Amino acid sequence: MNPILVAILLGLLQGVLEWIPVSSEGGVALASTVVTGVSPAAATRLALFLHAGTAVAATAYYRAEVRTILQSIRQLSRRPFADETADLSFIVIATAATAVTGLPAYMALDAAVSNLEGGLFLALVGGLLVITGLLQRFAAALSLGEREIPDWIDAVLVGVLQGLAILPGVSRSGTTVSALLLRGHEGESSLRLSFLLSIPAALAANALVLVDDGVPAIDPLPAVVALVVSAVVGYLTVDALVRLVRQVPFWAVCTVFGGLGVVGGLLVAL
Repeated sequence: MNPILVAILLGLLQGVLEWIPVSSEGGVALASTVVTGVSPAAATRLALFLHAGTAVAATAYYRAEVRTILQSIRQLSRRPFADETADLSFIVIATAATAVTGLPAYMALDAAVSNLEGGLFLALVGGLLVITGLLQRFAAALSLGEREIPDWIDAVLVGVLQGLAILPGVSRSGTTVSALLLRGHEGESSLRLSFLLSIPAALAANALVLVDDGVPAIDPLPAVVALVVSAVVGYLTVDALVRLVRQVPFWAVCTVFGGLGVVGGLLVAL
């Protein structure tokens, strides 16, 4: 295929898959391996590289929140997890937890989950989302409680899960949103925190790939095209997902996406 067409395809996949409980890293890596014939290792590095595009999309979509978070930096040392510093505290601690768990997890388990086990991980995440959706449906009766702002337990838990989600086949959005929902955060807030947290993680992954390998798998021009496409498509799809959550009960969205994750994961495993 024409390298530009390949870049558009990969950028499109990254832009769509980043926000739903299907591993965007696994999907993009699989597509690039099939279409271009590159090695699985190079395909995985390319998938990590393209996360920068959806990081830009998340930054653009949540630009007001990002501006507010940056303005609260001076207050962080005095009032962590206060109303005005809760988001920044969450992102700082969760990002640190991601750094601590992500690299060792990738080094230890990458070979295992890059094969069939990746599909089983994806199916497991999908199953968790289905359970989470059903719990949300009956939250009032079960007295799960409600949380309006994150705390340090949320930050550590979500950060650890995001670190583990660097493994191929594990959905970053699926694991982090599920954890926040089960901790009592409502749907749109869980999406917002998960997507804000993706910004530093994605940029760090992109920088690591560039430092270690340069632009991987495809030539620089197609790589730039793929980044631009992933950013534009990512911006449009995150907006569509947030609008959907505002109009449809999140338990239903969660259950449907979780079911898709289970089916997709089992297909990969088989």
